[in-house]
Amino acid sequence: MTIANEYVISGEGKKKAVLIPWDEYQELIEDLHDLRVIAERKEEEAMSLDELKKRLKRYGLLN
Repeated sequence: MTIANEYVISGEGKKKAVLIPWDEYQELIEDLHDLRVIAERKEEEAMSLDELKKRLKRYGLLN
Protein backbone atom coordinates (compact mmCIF):
# COMPACT_ATOMS: atom_id res chain seq x y z
CA MET A 1 0.00 0.00 0.00
CA THR A 2 1.29 3.42 -0.85
CA ILE A 3 0.78 6.58 1.12
CA ALA A 4 -1.53 9.05 -0.57
CA ASN A 5 -0.01 12.32 -1.60
CA GLU A 6 -3.04 13.98 -3.15
CA TYR A 7 -5.16 16.20 -0.96
CA VAL A 8 -8.20 18.43 -1.21
CA ILE A 9 -7.24 21.78 0.24
CA SER A 10 -9.67 24.29 1.75
CA GLY A 11 -9.69 27.98 0.86
CA GLU A 12 -7.62 28.54 4.01
CA GLY A 13 -4.95 26.11 2.79
CA LYS A 14 -5.86 23.31 5.24
CA LYS A 15 -6.01 19.68 4.15
CA LYS A 16 -9.67 18.57 4.07
CA ALA A 17 -9.60 15.20 2.30
CA VAL A 18 -7.22 12.61 0.86
CA LEU A 19 -7.43 10.98 -2.55
CA ILE A 20 -6.35 7.34 -2.69
CA PRO A 21 -6.69 4.68 -5.38
CA TRP A 22 -9.89 2.63 -5.24
CA ASP A 23 -8.09 -0.68 -4.58
CA GLU A 24 -6.32 0.82 -1.56
CA TYR A 25 -9.66 2.12 -0.28
CA GLN A 26 -11.14 -1.39 -0.63
CA GLU A 27 -8.22 -2.86 1.34
CA LEU A 28 -8.76 -0.31 4.11
CA ILE A 29 -12.47 -1.16 4.26
CA GLU A 30 -11.65 -4.88 4.51
CA ASP A 31 -9.16 -4.18 7.31
CA LEU A 32 -11.76 -2.13 9.19
CA HIS A 33 -14.27 -4.95 8.82
CA ASP A 34 -11.74 -7.46 10.17
CA LEU A 35 -11.02 -5.20 13.16
CA ARG A 36 -14.75 -4.86 13.85
CA VAL A 37 -15.19 -8.64 13.88
CA ILE A 38 -12.23 -9.00 16.25
CA ALA A 39 -13.67 -6.37 18.59
CA GLU A 40 -17.10 -8.03 18.57
CA ARG A 41 -15.59 -11.41 19.42
CA LYS A 42 -13.01 -10.36 22.01
CA GLU A 43 -15.15 -11.68 24.88
CA GLU A 44 -15.70 -15.08 23.29
CA GLU A 45 -14.02 -18.04 24.86
CA ALA A 46 -11.03 -19.35 22.94
CA MET A 47 -10.99 -22.92 21.67
CA SER A 48 -8.11 -25.29 21.13
CA LEU A 49 -6.84 -26.17 17.69
CA ASP A 50 -8.05 -29.75 18.21
CA GLU A 51 -11.58 -28.52 19.00
CA LEU A 52 -11.56 -26.30 15.91
CA LYS A 53 -10.49 -29.23 13.73
CA LYS A 54 -13.29 -31.41 15.20
CA ARG A 55 -15.88 -28.76 14.44
CA LEU A 56 -14.62 -28.23 10.90
CA LYS A 57 -14.72 -31.97 10.27
CA ARG A 58 -18.23 -32.21 11.72
CA TYR A 59 -19.44 -29.61 9.22
CA GLY A 60 -17.57 -31.20 6.32
CA LEU A 61 -15.15 -28.29 5.97
CA LEU A 62 -12.04 -30.33 6.76
CA ASN A 63 -11.10 -33.89 5.80
